[in-house]
Amino acid sequence: MADTVILSEGGEFNHVIKEVSKYINLYVMAFEKEERTIARIDKRENMYGGNGTVYLIQMFDQEELANNRLAAYMVLLNKGDESGFHTHNLRNEQELYVVVHGTGEYRERTGTDGAIRRKMLQKGDITAISSIGYHSVENTGSEPLIMFVITTNNP
Repeated sequence: MADTVILSEGGEFNHVIKEVSKYINLYVMAFEKEERTIARIDKRENMYGGNGTVYLIQMFDQEELANNRLAAYMVLLNKGDESGFHTHNLRNEQELYVVVHGTGEYRERTGTDGAIRRKMLQKGDITAISSIGYHSVENTGSEPLIMFVITTNNP
């Protein structure tokens, strides 16, 4: 897995926010808390061996959601950007992708050598992977692929 870089406000941070804000509102209304915007942006080059850059716009602070490891927007800004094949087995997780903008190709397989099942994604599509599977996603369009990702675990 690629190293995660937390972007600070400035050039690249502002560029990502500007691009994503064309398509979605970046705010959270969490129960009994003030409405707010993002917690941080994580940048991953060649995520899980994939091509290009993946941005994770974290909408919650770590450990803010019970039994959830992640609730963030995954952003693949450019055609060909991808998150490579990975599993959630070690943490006994399930992961959902909800496509909110763009087009892409979702791939899944059982184990490291299983047959690959492919699905072209568009706005409104939802995918789910269990802890025994492997999955990847690639931006295949000319606009950013933006998905809301929810990763839950079974402690």
